[in-house]
Amino acid sequence: MKVFQHVTDIGDLRAALAEAQEVKRDRYQWQHLGRNKTALLIFFNNSLRTRLSTQKAAMNLGMNVIVLDVNQGAWKLEAERGVVMDGDKSEHLLEAIPVMASYCDIIGVRSFARFESREDDYEERILDQFIRYSGRPVFFMESATVHPLQAFADLITIEEHKATARPKVVLTWAPHPKALPQAVPNSFAEWMQAADVDFVVTHPEGYELDPQFVGNARVDYDQMRAFEGADFVYAKNWSCPGVTRPADYGRVLHDYHTMMDWTVSARQMAVTRDARFMHCLPVRRNMIVTDDVIEGPRSLVIPEAANREVSAQVVLKRMLEAL
Repeated sequence: MKVFQHVTDIGDLRAALAEAQEVKRDRYQWQHLGRNKTALLIFFNNSLRTRLSTQKAAMNLGMNVIVLDVNQGAWKLEAERGVVMDGDKSEHLLEAIPVMASYCDIIGVRSFARFESREDDYEERILDQFIRYSGRPVFFMESATVHPLQAFADLITIEEHKATARPKVVLTWAPHPKALPQAVPNSFAEWMQAADVDFVVTHPEGYELDPQFVGNARVDYDQMRAFEGADFVYAKNWSCPGVTRPADYGRVLHDYHTMMDWTVSARQMAVTRDARFMHCLPVRRNMIVTDDVIEGPRSLVIPEAANREVSAQVVLKRMLEAL
């Protein structure tokens, strides 16, 4: 595996899930793969779970790990071609990428959507340059449009806790005071479409996810109806994807004060089939979800976060095996 960006990059999902369980049984049996190999983890944005889980996964495999915070302690990097670099950016990615690649064997990159241009974000121009110019395997630790490590961990969690062979999984929009990217819901939708689940997306009108990710999933604008009979509820906010109106890309279409009935509470969970609650974290309590739901016995947010180590280790293991 040279690039990990989409669900198709992981190959057969059943095999990947079986491998994840094998990793959980003994995380240290493949340390020979990473001996004298280095993972470079590059963060253009903040991180807690992704940083810690990916570092731990690489260490489990015997790798050396270098972490670079681009905006703290490194030169500011220019990503656009043809610009006169007379501002605050001292180095261009075209030089920085091959230099960074010379110090490592595998590169992970985290770079959020900028919301300046839908075209630029959805073309993944920053991550694409790492793929084109590094000469190294590259995995996405969240990008402008996707977060595959999170989605893989989510699927592992669902597989571990499902009570029926084909559970109903609901992805629900929830209010937030800021404009958030679509990376997590995009990847979750993409991976659920590939998995053997009954998948439903619910959100207010105007927040339709890009068809390349949501595919043929059922979309219901009535949240309560969507929740009926659900086995898993995945809550996440996202800003307008701008599918039909590119000018609205990255916007919050409603004052969040008027949308608080979308907050996941006992009222919504009561119509489910005793559903498990999921969220990628960090979470704004009593906006995305009420205290009683996230702290309740059906909440999976901690096991879900723990599985981030497992998803990262499967990806790194496969990349090491392909070197």
